[in-house]
Amino acid sequence: MIDSKYRRFVFAFFMAFMMSGIMSLVISLFNVGPVAGILRIWLRAWSLAFTIAYPVVLTITPSVQRLTDRVVRKPESPA
Repeated sequence: MIDSKYRRFVFAFFMAFMMSGIMSLVISLFNVGPVAGILRIWLRAWSLAFTIAYPVVLTITPSVQRLTDRVVRKPESPA
């Protein structure tokens, strides 16, 4: 197991990995369709997308958490 002090990096890795994989597949299919060689096209797009997504997720996560805290009501304390 990975030490909890690295939680931010592990979270960013999995978020970027999954999101970039899904989005690059959808965009690849949208742009070229289910053609021969789509797997190669998708994996190439995914590798580029992930290298951009990981540092972006690391950078914007704190801001997104603050924004989320502003728009989501805190649970009320039991009286």
